[in-house]
Amino acid sequence: MSIADSLKQAVEAGDVPGVAAMAATANGKIFEGAAGALKSDSVIWIASMTKAITGAAAMQMVEQGKFGLDTPAAEILPEIARKEVLVSVGADGTVKTRPAKKPITLRHLLTHTSGMGYDTWDADIFRYVQAKGPLKPNSMEMLSTPLLAEPGERWEYSISIDWAGLMVEAASGMKLDRYMKENLFDPLRMPDTGFRIGPAMRPRKAAVHVRKDVGGFTATDHELNQAPEVLMGGGALYSTVGDYLRFTRMILGQGELEGVRVLKPETVALMSKNAMGEVSCRPLKSQIPGRSTDMNFVDGMKWGLSFMINPQDFPGRRAAGSLSWGGLANSYYWIDPVKKVTGVWATQLLPFYD
Repeated sequence: MSIADSLKQAVEAGDVPGVAAMAATANGKIFEGAAGALKSDSVIWIASMTKAITGAAAMQMVEQGKFGLDTPAAEILPEIARKEVLVSVGADGTVKTRPAKKPITLRHLLTHTSGMGYDTWDADIFRYVQAKGPLKPNSMEMLSTPLLAEPGERWEYSISIDWAGLMVEAASGMKLDRYMKENLFDPLRMPDTGFRIGPAMRPRKAAVHVRKDVGGFTATDHELNQAPEVLMGGGALYSTVGDYLRFTRMILGQGELEGVRVLKPETVALMSKNAMGEVSCRPLKSQIPGRSTDMNFVDGMKWGLSFMINPQDFPGRRAAGSLSWGGLANSYYWIDPVKKVTGVWATQLLPFYD
């Protein structure tokens, strides 16, 4: 069965409402296809696929000497020093915290070892948010949740890369949307990528669907705030599979795409290696089933500087050292530096890890 046929069959079988996919080798694009509610140029919410782009922006700052991987983030962003470690959330909603013993660094933020978490997958942060009441989306309030552990102690998927985006803003003197446009999206020719849905993107915006318990899907009017208080570097970009493939091709090309270099080869090599030592990724237990199912990973999965990294070869599939991650509405990418192939695959469907 061809890839195009498999996409069509998935829609016809009711597995997904729509799907778009592209793939490329070092020589260029080798596949493009779509079926159902998505087209190849549909504008989609890429959610946490934003993280790798923010990671690239942060590493450009490192290249420029604006900050280091292991210098305290509070030297650039003093407000991050206010974060304390959660001790308890009482039955009456009383929250107890204690000061952290170590400073948070950019390395901690990009590897999700800062001690921060998400209420979607961490029971303690979920209880904290319930105690505090709804936190304002796309705001500093949303980023104010306490630490769950000392920085560097464990991997916990988190809001860390939202903070990395704030570091980029502080060090560059530019809002994150402008910084990314001038330093990544324009050079890489990614016109359909941004925090705001522009006029040329609007007619192609795909609906986010929700799976019904009885089968089938419901299209929603889901859309992120187009004038947010904070531009969330962890999950607020809109893009297309084609635009995002240009980003992954740049990583595959060691920082260069079609003669345009945005990162040094040695920077991409550093980003693509285990950056958290003996710590490994651990399963994530969903606290909000409508948003995500439980997530399990292959034992020994590591995190580079904003990518998950395969610990071993999978025969006929990805090689050891492959980079990957996804976005909440079931969009995914992978970059295999050994086989020199990269792919982007997207639906617009909740819950995640469907």
